[in-house]
Amino acid sequence: MATPTVRDRARAVQLRQQLHRANYAYYVLDEPILPDAVYDQLYRELTGLEQQFPQLLTLDSPTQRVGATPAARFTSVRHNIALHSLENAFNTEELQRWAERWQKLVSEQAEASYVCELKIDGSALALTYEQGVLIRAATRGDGVTGEDITQNVRTLHSVPLRLQTDEPPDILEVRGEAFMPLAEFNRLNLEREAEGENLFANPRNAAAGTLRQLNPQVVSQRRLQFFAYSAHFPAEAQLSHFTPTIPHSQWVVLERLEALGFLVNPHRQRCDSLAAVQVYFERWETERKNLPYLTDGVVVKLNDLALQSALGFTQKFPRWAIALKYPADEAPTVVKAITVNVGRTGAITPMAIMKPVRLAGTTVQRATLHNRDRIQELDIRVGDTVVVRKAGEIIPEVVRVLPELRPVGTEIYQLPERCPECGQPAIQPPDEAVMRCVNNSCPAILRGSLIHWASRDALDIRGLGEKVSSLLLETGLVHSVADLYRLEPNTLASLERLGPKSAQNLLSALADSKQQPWSRVLYGLGIRYVGSVNARILTTEFTSVEALAEANVSVLEAVFGIGVEIAQSVHEWFRIPANQSLIEQLQQVGLQFASAESNQSFAPAKPLAGKIFVLTGTLPALSRNDAKSLIEAQGGRITGSVSKKTHYVVVGDDPGSKLAKAEKLGITLLNEAQLQELLAAN
Repeated sequence: MATPTVRDRARAVQLRQQLHRANYAYYVLDEPILPDAVYDQLYRELTGLEQQFPQLLTLDSPTQRVGATPAARFTSVRHNIALHSLENAFNTEELQRWAERWQKLVSEQAEASYVCELKIDGSALALTYEQGVLIRAATRGDGVTGEDITQNVRTLHSVPLRLQTDEPPDILEVRGEAFMPLAEFNRLNLEREAEGENLFANPRNAAAGTLRQLNPQVVSQRRLQFFAYSAHFPAEAQLSHFTPTIPHSQWVVLERLEALGFLVNPHRQRCDSLAAVQVYFERWETERKNLPYLTDGVVVKLNDLALQSALGFTQKFPRWAIALKYPADEAPTVVKAITVNVGRTGAITPMAIMKPVRLAGTTVQRATLHNRDRIQELDIRVGDTVVVRKAGEIIPEVVRVLPELRPVGTEIYQLPERCPECGQPAIQPPDEAVMRCVNNSCPAILRGSLIHWASRDALDIRGLGEKVSSLLLETGLVHSVADLYRLEPNTLASLERLGPKSAQNLLSALADSKQQPWSRVLYGLGIRYVGSVNARILTTEFTSVEALAEANVSVLEAVFGIGVEIAQSVHEWFRIPANQSLIEQLQQVGLQFASAESNQSFAPAKPLAGKIFVLTGTLPALSRNDAKSLIEAQGGRITGSVSKKTHYVVVGDDPGSKLAKAEKLGITLLNEAQLQELLAAN
């Protein structure tokens, strides 16, 4: 694996500091210090360094952040439903691969339709309505928490203060994009120029800065707009007086939002195939230039909400949606070498080292090749002329090879069969495209685990960086994160490059880390697919490690935002004896494995945990809310639609189409008496 120079290390530190200052100035102080183009250039340079040298990657790096820290001058609020970002695609081939991925995850070959919406370049907002009245508006923040900017959003005329219905749902979550029209952006900049103020770099920055103004009158004067694009209605069982049926498709959601008084983008389109999506995408590549606002792509969503629910989420993205971005700069260059890096999870990632080329304002020398399949697809070789791009993507990648320019005598590149760090055989799991080192004693994996454990979003242990981690591993003092808490002052002080003061500082930081909350500890464990946002979601639902360890896949998957991939990974991780031993050791040294509100004792799983119920029709004695409360009290979950995952359908009078679907799928049917018997038996 390539070793970074002192200059590389210093540059990575400098870039992180610059980007942190820029983020703080923009998101917290509302006083941008860098133009967008400069920020993107620095961001991409840091990403390139981290891709080339995984040792430089830290969890406090801006490249690892999902969203920005909420501004200190606004109240921080937790989102009722996490806001996930979207995966990007840059051509229809990548769109096709996305479709193939989700189709593999459904039990039947689904005849899917799609909804295409223009991707507005603005600021995401989460709006909460109770009994039809706007009670909260929050920024996206980090996806789990955001800023409460309700007073500012109330000034946006395209955000209804009260829903246009006499029978609103008890609670409704609406998501959308606040943006500044181009005419207003130009007017505002002319005004600022006349007053000698700094100009806004682009409409997106202007919209974000406006929403964070302390004075709502300023927000009102800037005439922001808001397009609603999704809504989370409560399950049918939770509705008390909402007459309209709950939408079961994205298209109907958009129509319902319009009916409720929201501005919805008029250029949306329902497409019955990916070919129709491509026609829509190509059409707007030209026509978007005539729009009164900026858009840089198309958001493609599966129309069927039940299918969306079944597919769930990856660590970062929903599987049922993707952002198809319009192409940015591409440039040709020559491949000088192909190397591989070994990451914390053992992933062996190939990287092209190229002749430097100017691309989107920066000089690019390295590009990811992703995995063996991608290498074979490209047939890339040392000496090849390739086309690289950096479209909205942070990491440069090779788009295609120009075989007509290939020099004579090139050789087909083969990924190494052994890990370049430890020499052990590398494997390719049958369901993955990535080669992996599975040797838990591999120096790269151990070093990555220590660095991850000490990172800012995890245990935040100052002084435990790459150099010290490598030193502790080389001297045999540490073989797992638990060993960190057994280090002795004299032993540490005797190590080269440490000394008494540095040793004491490290021990103090380790002692302080024992007070970090359960969510940070879970994230620090490095469970595959569990990022910092998902760790917070999980520890909110499971307030102790015992509760999380005992949860089965169905229970885990039932948590909103935790898809089957994450659920299986968490469940399998806690089944491994070595991991169970690690938890015990960390508990013994005093790490926090329960939330503050937990009583530290393990509550046994409820008898109906993981069981999914659907209610249909009117029950003789129980109201829907009563039935829901009884089922949920024993751990069951209520959903609004019947699928193969449904365990029971509770049938009352006038059941409708859900009964027919349940009978077709062979799902167990219960009347009210049988439901009461089931509840009493548990």
